[in-house]
Amino acid sequence: MSKITFNNTQSPFFKSLKNKVDDYFAVNKITTSGNGKLYFKSIFQVVSAIALYVILVFFTPVGWLALLLSALLGLNFALIGFNIMHEGGHQCFSKKKWLNNISAYSLNVLDGNSHFWKIKHNINHHTYTNIDGMDFDIEVKHFMRLHPNQPKYWFHRFQHLYCVFLYGISYVAWIFYQDFEKYFTGKVTKDLTRKEHLIFWFTKAAYICVYLVIPIAIVGWTALLGFGMVAFVCGITISVVFQLAHMVEETEFPSPDVETNKINSEWAVHQINTTANFATGSKTVSWLLGGLNFQVEHHLFPRISHVHYPKINQFVKETCKEFNIAYHEYPTVLKAIGSHLAHIKKLGVA
Repeated sequence: MSKITFNNTQSPFFKSLKNKVDDYFAVNKITTSGNGKLYFKSIFQVVSAIALYVILVFFTPVGWLALLLSALLGLNFALIGFNIMHEGGHQCFSKKKWLNNISAYSLNVLDGNSHFWKIKHNINHHTYTNIDGMDFDIEVKHFMRLHPNQPKYWFHRFQHLYCVFLYGISYVAWIFYQDFEKYFTGKVTKDLTRKEHLIFWFTKAAYICVYLVIPIAIVGWTALLGFGMVAFVCGITISVVFQLAHMVEETEFPSPDVETNKINSEWAVHQINTTANFATGSKTVSWLLGGLNFQVEHHLFPRISHVHYPKINQFVKETCKEFNIAYHEYPTVLKAIGSHLAHIKKLGVA
């Protein structure tokens, strides 16, 4: 697909909004990166993940408790992705570039690949949100229909039921299949340096050793049950959080003009049209998800840390009202989940 452009000639909405946000940081003399609260939270999440791993592998408790702790470790992995890796990948975890890079590479510790993620997420998803063929985050091969332009198969009528299974195995599919598919098909390897090639293979080998070989050697083959629980919980957590931000009833799925290949709105307005917030009034949800429940603000200002999103949220709503732009938001996580299920159920039969 040729390059898609937006109607950014004037960009009156974003200019107005950006001026307000820039003034806020300038007047209050604060940095756009993370702060002490984020660093403390990040240290806590890393230490808790290490502690859970040590307990499970070297002091393995009884079966039911081991599975419960494995589920907590899977959740912990997802939280590290939301709070540390995601911020570092957008260069807003810290003012220091080296610390942002370390944070971004935390994805590699979870067997992902920071380089691949930056291309898929930072470039494709953040630029072409909800555009079929450009936003790879809305492609689940043929197993699910997440966009009106995608082909519909008979089994899609059940996707609101089997999505839980697919979301659960998404983490395993990502680290053991999709990364290798990208690597060997050359979709991203042309940009890889020798260092990144080495990092890719070292990451994969180290992950298998740490999370499969060592646990099996110490605990036995039952360790695979624990790994399965970790992977399932991590996968479903990451998938659901993403889906609630874009795959809901109120968000739009625009297509570019056939002749000009242009979206007839400025980029910032496109981001608002295709994105939704949820549970922004819950400090607990915001703490756990690294502010990804403020997805609108994140898409408009991806290089600003999530610790500032509650304030930016006020400016965005105010400016949307001035320009008569609909702002999508669900009051709770459950409301957003209900809307997501209704959306994919409709796409499965429409």
